[in-house]
Amino acid sequence: MLALEGIRILDLSRLAPGPYCTMILADLGADVLKIEPPGGGVPFFAPPVEEDRWCAYNAHDRNKRSIVLNLKTEEGRQIFYNLSEGADVVVEGFRPGAVKRLGVDYDTLKKKNPRIIYCSISGYGQDEPYSNLPGHDPNYIAISGTLSLIGPKDKAPSLPPNLLADFAGGGLQAAVAILAALVARERIGVGQYLDVAMLDGVMSLLASEMSQYFISGKVPKRGETWNTGGEPWGAVYETKDGGYVTVAAGEPHFWQNLCKALGCDDLLPYQNATGEKRTEIFRRFKNAFLLKKREEWFDLLVKADVPVGPVYSLEEAVGNEHILHRRMVIEVEHPEFGVVRQVGIIPSLSETPGQVRYLGVKSGGHTAEVLTGLGYTQEDMDRLRGKGVID
Repeated sequence: MLALEGIRILDLSRLAPGPYCTMILADLGADVLKIEPPGGGVPFFAPPVEEDRWCAYNAHDRNKRSIVLNLKTEEGRQIFYNLSEGADVVVEGFRPGAVKRLGVDYDTLKKKNPRIIYCSISGYGQDEPYSNLPGHDPNYIAISGTLSLIGPKDKAPSLPPNLLADFAGGGLQAAVAILAALVARERIGVGQYLDVAMLDGVMSLLASEMSQYFISGKVPKRGETWNTGGEPWGAVYETKDGGYVTVAAGEPHFWQNLCKALGCDDLLPYQNATGEKRTEIFRRFKNAFLLKKREEWFDLLVKADVPVGPVYSLEEAVGNEHILHRRMVIEVEHPEFGVVRQVGIIPSLSETPGQVRYLGVKSGGHTAEVLTGLGYTQEDMDRLRGKGVID
């Protein structure tokens, strides 16, 4: 049995946060049906490959069915209404107001299904003043203050991959909200509306930094705080072979282990040094790390009980023995492309673990199956296809 077996989700989302949210829920057993528009297909950010191959490798598409449905037509909306009557959750990622114009908003659907849980994922939420602004991950992390903390000191901020706002602040928060709403529904008997904003999610991820700012009044700056490389015991160091390692030896006993491993026993009393002494410690640590290769330092510091991590490329990470042991890279058999590698499943559940039941298919791959389940005949589908309602 899977944890979310029996939960039906209609997924209207397109880019990043919504598909990531429903991937997590589908991996845990939910029946996710993607509602895609006519003319859909490989998104603009996908590598230049044919659609079948992209769907096979795209983790966001796995464990999901797909129907092409034109919601701008009355008959298309009626099909969606029929689907929503048997659904538990709707997920959408349009700009605020779009679903109301289409006639598939929460107020409309809850009249047909009071138990429906409706999750809207947007950049800034459904409320003004920013609700109607266009945006993407860099914009949300910039406004939240997060981007100001990323990158080297005295240089321009560095953009991370789109995993802070889109995935952690948006998709993951949406999954948590949906799971909470499903539990609440068992207690109150009705569904509810979930307003998930990526900006809100990124602000929540800053809980530690904001707490420190509120209590001290001191604005944290990149390269100056303990978690942005501002302390010798918590920084990134270049190694002899041009690689890099991270150390995070904040606790006193870890600091002692680090100093001893680097041959800097005389620095033991100076973990919290400031000014010229801290500059001296940085210099000596940097020089010490240049004496050995990255993997040599990793082995040595692991044995010395120092929190350390080599800076891996993505290619190195997916071959790492621990990551492979944790099954965060999995192999799935595809009938056309053979063994397909994808990112693994989270979270790890002991009694009802998630699984990849099937890989993604082209847009509309399950249209006939879904409509047959609703009672439509082949003649009905031919008529709807001719009118542009389905594809």
